[in-house]
Amino acid sequence: MERRKRIVVGISGASGVIYGVRLLEMLRELNVESHLVMSRSAQMTLAYETDLRAADVQALAHEHYPNADIGAAISSGSFRVDGMIVAPCSMKTLAEIATGNTGSLLSRAADVMLKERKRVVLMARETPLHLGHLRNMTSVTEAGAIIYPPVPAFYARPDSLESMIDHTLGRVLDLFDIDTGTVKRWTGASGHRLVSVMNG
Repeated sequence: MERRKRIVVGISGASGVIYGVRLLEMLRELNVESHLVMSRSAQMTLAYETDLRAADVQALAHEHYPNADIGAAISSGSFRVDGMIVAPCSMKTLAEIATGNTGSLLSRAADVMLKERKRVVLMARETPLHLGHLRNMTSVTEAGAIIYPPVPAFYARPDSLESMIDHTLGRVLDLFDIDTGTVKRWTGASGHRLVSVMNG
């Protein structure tokens, strides 16, 4: 019997915690098993940016683990998963993953995914970027991760913040061959109004 897909979701302390929350909701709707780990900073950001409590977010996941629990199932390569998404990914978490400094479960789980050659998507959330950030992004990319900043696709003409978030997360889950039905896919320029700007 084929098991259902299983995704590890990490939520770190960068702004944009709603990406992680909505990702968990979408995975549950799609019957994808989710395993959640949140950093302490993520819980602080959650309080700043939403009316949710950590317990509310944890209830969206099929399993959740304290960030200090280095012995959790997701800390081992023998635990079968299809990959990991860090949404959002702070520069601190990115640096830990880039350097292999896995002092937390969140960064340890990502490190395990990379060594097992599983897909790791980091929704890096910071701007502007200095050279250290860019070097860390290069390092994790060389290790096999995908840097996916949550950049809105305006060609989809989002009519709300929610539709913009759903489109972005739909594209992230495309990377795992999971179709959310929330992506307005580009089918070519025919039928679309094109505007030419001439420099005079």
